[in-house]
Amino acid sequence: MKKPPLQNDWERVFLALGANLGEPLVQIDAAVLALSEQSQINCIAMSPVYLSKPHGSQDQPDYMNAVMEIRTSLTPNKTLELLHKIENYLGRKRKIRWGARTLDLDIVLFGHVQMASEQLTIPHPRAHQREFVVKPLFDLDKDLSIPPHGKLSVLLQQLPVDTLEIVRDVKTHYS
Repeated sequence: MKKPPLQNDWERVFLALGANLGEPLVQIDAAVLALSEQSQINCIAMSPVYLSKPHGSQDQPDYMNAVMEIRTSLTPNKTLELLHKIENYLGRKRKIRWGARTLDLDIVLFGHVQMASEQLTIPHPRAHQREFVVKPLFDLDKDLSIPPHGKLSVLLQQLPVDTLEIVRDVKTHYS
């Protein structure tokens, strides 16, 4: 099915992708493919993929993380539903918070939306504290801010440095 042309009213959204079980790079690539097949989503760009230490229990493999920029006509809640469907389709089991997983897809920023509900908080409530989110976001757009925490360039200076290792040093732009 041919996608409709990108509309001016489609929201600019940034998604965090992470995995540390199975073949994490394959899982991330499969998620990108699944997103690109959606008629209500246009994939714009993908950051390099980074290796990072796990948050929470350290008794698990390191994570591979990236950030993807998309445009979508979906609402934030419908986008979250879609992300959960993709996670489930690719084998995600929700057992332990911050535990090992085959795939984790999170909405980091959704246009100018700021919201907090039981299901979804935008901007992502801990994004500003995580180099594995801030650095890939910065790779995609050096002028971005995470409300109300500020510009990525300032946030990067406040985070520990050199905790990430590049796995795939390619920033991808989609047509």
